[in-house]
Formats: sequence, C-alpha cells, structure tokens
Amino acid sequence: MAVGQALCVALMLGVFALLGRLDNAALLGGVLGWFLAVLNHFFLAMGVMMAADKARGENVKGGKSLVQASFFLRTAVLFVVMFALMKSGRCNVFSLVLPLLFTRPILMVEQFFRKDGDGTS
Repeated sequence: MAVGQALCVALMLGVFALLGRLDNAALLGGVLGWFLAVLNHFFLAMGVMMAADKARGENVKGGKSLVQASFFLRTAVLFVVMFALMKSGRCNVFSLVLPLLFTRPILMVEQFFRKDGDGTS
C-alpha cells in the first residue's frame, strides 16, 4: 500500500510539474498527504484486526462498535490535521488531499494482480 501510494504521489507531482505548478507547497503537501494516507490505512487495518478479535470472542456487537469508533476517530483526526495544514498555507490543498483518494484505486489494482488463494494484502 505504501509503495502504491508513493507511486501515485510521484505521478501526481509529475502532473504538477507538467502544469508548471510544482513548488515547495506542492512537494510538502504530497509528502504529508502520502504520510497521512498510509497512516490512515494502517490504523484502519489495526482497528479491523482488533474488531475481528472481539467478534471471534463472541462479542460481535463490541467488534462493530470498535470499527465505528475507529472510523470516527480516524476521520476526526484527519480532518483536524489536514485543516491545520491547509490553514498554515505551507501545503498545496490538492497535493495534500489527493493521496487520500488514491487508496481505492491502489487496492483495486492490487486485487487485480493478486494470485488465487493469496489471502494477504
């Protein structure tokens, strides 16, 4: 996931360069956007693993609550951090937000290349 994010951010920064918009704000936004997207995916995976452990222990309702709380907390933290970075004026808004949108296409491409019976991501 992190490698896919890095490739997408590099492609995004290449587009910024072609459009003549590549500057320090775009670079910083791209790097921080990559970091936030990877961190968000990591905490998503950790929350789901903890919820699955709870559900395996016959506490399905607790597992569901854990996933919901994890979603709310990750979204709130991302919003606050990204809002602060945008208000600082040091990051390009698009290069900061776009890496969060790269996650779904990366996962789709990863599924396409996954071999049958390979249950890891």
